[in-house]
Amino acid sequence: MCLHSRNMPSQKVETAHQDTVHDVAMDYYGKRLATASSDHTIKIIGVSNTASQHLSTLTGHQGPVWQVAWAHPKFGSLLASCSYDCRVIVWKEGNQNEWTQAHVFDEHRSSVNSVAWAPHELGLCLACGSSDGNISVFTARADGGWDTAGIDQAHPVGVTSVSWAPAMAPGPLVGAGLLDPVQKLCSGGCDNTIKVWKLNNGLWKMDCFPALQMHTDWVRDVSWAPNLGLPKSTISSASQDGKVIIWTMAKEGDQWEGKVLKDFKTPVWRVSWSLTGNILAVADGNNNVTLWKEAVDGEWQQVTTVEP
Repeated sequence: MCLHSRNMPSQKVETAHQDTVHDVAMDYYGKRLATASSDHTIKIIGVSNTASQHLSTLTGHQGPVWQVAWAHPKFGSLLASCSYDCRVIVWKEGNQNEWTQAHVFDEHRSSVNSVAWAPHELGLCLACGSSDGNISVFTARADGGWDTAGIDQAHPVGVTSVSWAPAMAPGPLVGAGLLDPVQKLCSGGCDNTIKVWKLNNGLWKMDCFPALQMHTDWVRDVSWAPNLGLPKSTISSASQDGKVIIWTMAKEGDQWEGKVLKDFKTPVWRVSWSLTGNILAVADGNNNVTLWKEAVDGEWQQVTTVEP
């Protein structure tokens, strides 16, 4: 894995995995990478501007590991992983580079394809999407246990990806402390649709009618953009059909509008927003990563290519 562009120094990170790497996640401070692989393991790699160093190998899954996600550091050093083995594992770092399985969730009956921690304002809360069609949401309690909620048959033919909405409702940068945090997430599935869900009185209900449907093949990834106080909400979706679509909702209660960013003519695997929500990274089936930015006129422009 080698990342460089016109304004970034190139650095090659040797993961030492024995098989395909499916996901890479950087921790909050940008000091460590977690990698997930078909070799059933997770690697923790320390990175600096000049070098990388293997720190730990996490073993416990019995199938390919699809995705990893770091929790916010206010909850300690925690990492979640999901696997073809139907399980989700929350790993906790005790002493430096010593990881244990803090919790194993085995509620799903099929491959778990996606894990995402909620914004830290909502507490320690993990959403998981599975090929069994269900989304599970696990919330840590003060006594160390976990409450389980979820969405049955969110996408009956399989859930490929989940992403949380920002905790702050769109728009309110002033006096935001008076508002309850928003509990919403979006999901993508093998039914070619994206759906938005909202927690109301302890129950997750669909919050977009109808489902967002412009893709013609499996949705591979969804990503909800940080909103930085703007009135609109934005979701990006990537699909097996080769397209990336930007979905926007002008203000709460409006319909979502979809616009094709580009047809990449090859399956698109991942979409990821910058922390400020104004740059979108797209990873496609030709092993290209491209960065996109919205221009003043609302058109999306490619700003750079991150070469493999």
